[in-house]
Amino acid sequence: MKLRYKIAGGFLVIVVVAITLFALTLSYTAACEPAPGVAQGAVTMKAVVNRCYGSPDVLTLEDIEKPSPADDEVLVKVHAAAVNPYDWHGMRGSPFIMRLGSGLGSPKEIRFGADFAGAVEAVGKNVTKFKPGDRVFSAGAGAFAEYLTVRENRIALIPDDVSFEDAASLPIAAITALQALRDKGKIEPGQKVLINGASGGVGTFAVQIAKSMGAEVTGVCSTRNVEMVRSLGADHVIDYKKEDYTEGGEQYDVIVDMVGNHSLSENRSVMSPAGRFVIIGGSKGDWLGPLMGPLKAMVMNPFVDQEMGLMIARIDGDDLAELAKLMERGELSVVIDRRYSLSEVPDAIRYSEEGHARGKIIITLE
Repeated sequence: MKLRYKIAGGFLVIVVVAITLFALTLSYTAACEPAPGVAQGAVTMKAVVNRCYGSPDVLTLEDIEKPSPADDEVLVKVHAAAVNPYDWHGMRGSPFIMRLGSGLGSPKEIRFGADFAGAVEAVGKNVTKFKPGDRVFSAGAGAFAEYLTVRENRIALIPDDVSFEDAASLPIAAITALQALRDKGKIEPGQKVLINGASGGVGTFAVQIAKSMGAEVTGVCSTRNVEMVRSLGADHVIDYKKEDYTEGGEQYDVIVDMVGNHSLSENRSVMSPAGRFVIIGGSKGDWLGPLMGPLKAMVMNPFVDQEMGLMIARIDGDDLAELAKLMERGELSVVIDRRYSLSEVPDAIRYSEEGHARGKIIITLE
């Protein structure tokens, strides 16, 4: 018996030590290294670079080598880019668990930014859908720069009457809204949909896309954003500073949550028996942060009738083209909160982290 206790105790110590070492490995942040010199004769461009994890102060505007497109890529001259929470999560390497993919100690990818719109400057030899001069938009590594390369199947044409700024606002936020409603929410005409966080980047698009799908839409936002959310087409708007949507007695077929300010049980109480709860955002935190809610939903999901789970968007050229059509038909518009220049990206990220932006934050390069 004593031997068993010793073995069990030894095993427990090993597990604790392993978890501690794993945690220390994830949380380790390397010091910022100075920028290496650019090869003599190389063609350069201005780009915002993220060489180490930390606050917006770690972001630097540098001259780096201009990229060249691979066989299946296009080279785009960037005219506008947009800020997303995705950017500052990557900048900080937080929650720490994401560093398993983004890089332990420091980022694997130093080029910063994702959403962009611009003009094709050159194409790889296998590219057939696009040509130099085409106006395109998408998300790719290094959007906060004068140029970037992206695969052909991840971009779409910008409609003639849509500006670069409006197009740059779409990729991550609007695709997240589209895929959350269509693929996870599986909404049908006439269903009741609630958007918690309706005034943010994803939320402003979710309200409009849900309406285009024939849903009855309720948006939840703060007092100052009520009229703006109503102007986007919401049938009902709840001011969370005056009313709690989980106590209103209404039943929703789909809830899309960007905020995470109510428990799963509270949300379930206002969902229809076959309702769907789609988690996009949530609370901040160094370890699991916004992943805590989805983990709880994963545990609960097998034991309830409603469907509950996390939404992770994927950038797809066909979906970008669908969003472009919605804009062309006047069914999707963009709310732009603030504009910054390339040299002001750190300030733009600081503002985004505050969590009070109305719609999108734009980086202009024209």
